[in-house]
Amino acid sequence: METGKIAFVFPGQGAQAVGMGKDLALHYPPVGGLMASASTAIGIDLGKLCYEGPEEELSQTQNTQPALFAVGAMALAAFRARSAVQPDFVAGHSLGEFTALYAANALSFEDAVTIVRRRGLYMSEARGGGMAAVLGLDAAAIEEVCRQVSDGPGALQPANYNGEAQTVIAGRKELIEKAVPLLQERGAKKVVVLNVSAAFHSPFMNDAAARLAIDLDKVKFGNPTVPLVNNVDAKLVSTAAEVREGVKRQVTGAVRWTGVMQTMLDNGVRTVIEFGTGKTLIGMFKRMDKSLTLCNVEDLASLEKTLEVLNQNA
Repeated sequence: METGKIAFVFPGQGAQAVGMGKDLALHYPPVGGLMASASTAIGIDLGKLCYEGPEEELSQTQNTQPALFAVGAMALAAFRARSAVQPDFVAGHSLGEFTALYAANALSFEDAVTIVRRRGLYMSEARGGGMAAVLGLDAAAIEEVCRQVSDGPGALQPANYNGEAQTVIAGRKELIEKAVPLLQERGAKKVVVLNVSAAFHSPFMNDAAARLAIDLDKVKFGNPTVPLVNNVDAKLVSTAAEVREGVKRQVTGAVRWTGVMQTMLDNGVRTVIEFGTGKTLIGMFKRMDKSLTLCNVEDLASLEKTLEVLNQNA
């Protein structure tokens, strides 16, 4: 396969799993030191939580977000210990955008893990609304149904554009219930109401966004050393000001991952490496273009396989 340009991508909430990062820490002790640094920065034993659980505690938003960031950073460090390959672009899904910014040297490790801990805490304290995943229906039809059942701006809206196979909607629970049969009538293969505490990436997060914005204004952002494709616009950004503004708006704005992927493909990306737990993001890329070279780094075995693929394509 053609290597082309290379993108590093980082998953968001939902990718977490008990045991994540443990294998990397075992085989690359300096990488495990990142987890210890993260624990010190936020004042909880993040390593124990990631490596041993319990799952219920790991899945709490205020814990999940710094945990996923730390594991993504560990996977990146393990890769860099073995390879000089650099990305042409970076991106992350929701929370993962902060890991991407760290990878592009726009955020320090300590600032990033501290801010995502606060982001998770603020989002966990938000209440109201719900979310549902709509499978097998195009985004335009979903948007139309959301407008049809809504009685005001933001009452029900897409929250995650995850490709043609899935769009997640967020808003008032009664409007989700009203939308389900309409979405099925339009041809949705399935609509799954999600077990979440609130409507993320919607106006239900306004208070969380306002609190986070105050913190973000105190954080030092640098210009990314490689372009970031941001969530809220699915556009290339290359300045600290653009980065800061994007992550502020991201809390209430939709994650336009379909657009992120298309922007990368339009700019010549042919190889995508996902750092962290699972293969969610490269799975979405595969559904968009099966000819891409897709790899992931979450443990020693996947790292070795990724290095082998990159060496073959060099």
